[in-house]
Order: sequence, then C-alpha cells, then structure tokens
Amino acid sequence: MTLITEMRTLLTVITEAAVEELLVRDLDKLGVHAYTVSDARGRGSRGVRDATWKEVGNIRIEIICSRPLAEAALLHIQTRYFDNYAMVAYLHDVEILRPEKF
Repeated sequence: MTLITEMRTLLTVITEAAVEELLVRDLDKLGVHAYTVSDARGRGSRGVRDATWKEVGNIRIEIICSRPLAEAALLHIQTRYFDNYAMVAYLHDVEILRPEKF
C-alpha cells in the first residue's frame, strides 16, 4: 500500500486561557471548520504559566487548514489580539492523510 499525503498548513496559537471563547468565536466566523484546544504550560517573557488555575493558564489552539485560511486567521489574530494578550502564533507546513477532514 502506498502512503498518499497532501499538504496543508498548521496554525498554532499559544495564548491566555481567558481569551479562548472570543478567539474560537472569531475562528468560526473566519471559516475555520476544526481545531484542537489543549492546556499549555511554560515560561516566556511574561513569566511562568503553569495552568493550575484556568484563569491564569495558557492554551494551545491548533488548526490544520489551507494556507490562505491560515494566513487570514493569523492576520486577524495579530490585528485583534496581539496588543492586549500574551500570545504567540506560528505557521508550519504539514503533510496530512484524509484531506477531506480539512
């Protein structure tokens, strides 16, 4: 059997848990069909975030989609959220199976 993959873009956003509801609502409006949200911990320019309290924890949102949708979502996130929230975001090309899911 031959492995057949297709290229998509992974948009990863790591941010404050407090912004999850707003961010997810915006992603839905932008046309993002699916995403994964998980708790995240670590240390950065704003100190240690250990996720023991949801209100001060971090989340990681991962979205696999087309490159144009990923770039549109990232531009919106940068414009609307970067100035007011602890947030990092990055794009990465990924090979996927089952492209109909994305």
